[in-house]
Amino acid sequence: MAMAAAAPHAPMAAAAASANVSITCSSYGDDECATSSWSLSSPHGRPYRRLLHDEAQRLRRARRSQGPGADTPRWVRRTTDQMSRYVEDDRAGHVYGRHVVAAVRAVRATASRPSADMRQAMASFITKLTFREMCVVLREQRGWRQARDFFAWMKLQMCYEPSVVAYTILLRLYGRVGKIKLAEETFLEMLEVGCEPDAVACGTLLCAYAQWGRHKDMMLFYSAVRSRDIVPPISVYNYMISSLQKQKLHGKVIQVWKQMLEAGVLPTQFTYTVVISSYVKEDLLEEAMGIFGEMRRYRFVPEEATYSLLISLSSKHGEGEQALRLFEEMRAQGIVPSNYTCASLLALYYKNEDYSKALALFSEMENNKIVPDEVIYGILIRIYGKLGLYEDAQHTFEEIEKADLLSDEQTYVAMAQVHMNVGHYDRGLEVLESMRTRNVKPSHFSYSALLRCYVAKEDMAAAEDSFRALSKYGRPDVFCCNDLLRLYIRLGHLEKARALVLKMRQDDFQLDDDLYMTVMELYCKSSMIDDSEKLFKEIQRSGKPLKIPTMLSLIEMYARNRTRGIQKEQSLSKAIEETGSSAAGMALKFLLDMPGGLSSVSQLISKLAREGEQAMSHTEYGALT
Repeated sequence: MAMAAAAPHAPMAAAAASANVSITCSSYGDDECATSSWSLSSPHGRPYRRLLHDEAQRLRRARRSQGPGADTPRWVRRTTDQMSRYVEDDRAGHVYGRHVVAAVRAVRATASRPSADMRQAMASFITKLTFREMCVVLREQRGWRQARDFFAWMKLQMCYEPSVVAYTILLRLYGRVGKIKLAEETFLEMLEVGCEPDAVACGTLLCAYAQWGRHKDMMLFYSAVRSRDIVPPISVYNYMISSLQKQKLHGKVIQVWKQMLEAGVLPTQFTYTVVISSYVKEDLLEEAMGIFGEMRRYRFVPEEATYSLLISLSSKHGEGEQALRLFEEMRAQGIVPSNYTCASLLALYYKNEDYSKALALFSEMENNKIVPDEVIYGILIRIYGKLGLYEDAQHTFEEIEKADLLSDEQTYVAMAQVHMNVGHYDRGLEVLESMRTRNVKPSHFSYSALLRCYVAKEDMAAAEDSFRALSKYGRPDVFCCNDLLRLYIRLGHLEKARALVLKMRQDDFQLDDDLYMTVMELYCKSSMIDDSEKLFKEIQRSGKPLKIPTMLSLIEMYARNRTRGIQKEQSLSKAIEETGSSAAGMALKFLLDMPGGLSSVSQLISKLAREGEQAMSHTEYGALT
């Protein structure tokens, strides 16, 4: 192949010989970066033709195993002086001369002899290496000990001059193996000998700090670098922010980003991707979208992960339209969404009760051959439950179980909630129990579902156990407290109910509308007039509406307690009027102003008149309204 390539250039060679110009051939092999040349010029034509023949043979052997895709020689022009210098170097296909290659091997060989003396190993190379060639030998070292010892020998040579280049090479070698202390000592030595560090040297040490997680030292050194008006290149900034982000130091990433912009360094696509991710992790949607817009203006194409993070954060902040707009933009660019993106959109559709779009997205995932994960299946189960498609939800859950994807606690809880929504509490308990047998670690989600099941089954002991387990994960939410409190009231355990309310009060528990009504019902059933008055005023201050059954309970409590000792012939209405500006009186006024309130009050008075001081149940109050 080499001879065939050389044949068409025979006339060129003859012309070059008459013009005293060399024609050379450069070959780039796979195993080494080689530049081999030979000359056809006079008066030394025969030696150069012999070199041509030998090099052609070497290239033929090198290409023999490369197949039809082998590189062919490329002819270049060289003068006679250039060719003579090349022959004198005797590179034999190497990038550097043979003496440089021999020096590299000699230094590397000392690694196998721990007691070897670098001066003895390099004795034959004294005065043979230039400063540039010594830097090449230093750069080609693999072990930090060999590099350290050779640099010490290098500084003893006559041609050595302190240079930031040699120190930077040594810094890179130390940083590669994590010898940060040696790197710091080398940097200080560079300053002591009068070498002014440049952006490359400082960037090398910054990257070493970043690579080995020395972020505090990195930030201190970076401040010192900027105080000397040295601006590291963008590659160093990218290395720094990437290392900071891996350690979840997103605030530091944003800090370095702002300082980089102040220094006038132009970011790359990688920079934008990392910075947007950190802004998202810091829950800064507006700033993240601003940087995203700047990224688009510079015509950088965002990655799918960037779109996914912004869609998820937009959904979290209630910016559903923005999330959908980002999704449409991503699809317009032909970017296939990941499972994480699809899960964020499905959760958004579920939250907005836009179930048709959710099912359409799931069909689109099947068309794009996006394999759903367990999170997506869990959202799909919830959607089926909301739509009343109980069998579809059960079928999906069984499919996950058969595919051996069932490992997330929330998937079990989603299926259990579907069972509970249709009143199948036993089956809900079975699902949650199967989660325990498969060693899935429970959290407050599963204990909340267990509490709901036991409350519905009126299993007070099991409900209390679930509530205690739930309390280990922090303060239970208002829904769990309300469920347990209503269970106590329903079963007549008013003392336990009062103890629970007292514990919530001591913990400064914030009550919601339903829990306010349940606590008021407890106070009324227990005839706790003073507590009822306080709670009524608290409800008024919070501006929360008072429900009709609660007002009726309040009026009935006052009616029972204020009519004691009064003659039976005294009318009940007079007793209520005597409450004056009390909570019952105000509740009565509110009740009369509400639609259907007058009828409810009339029925209540008739009921109490017939049954005396017997209290009405909560179910009867609901019937009155």
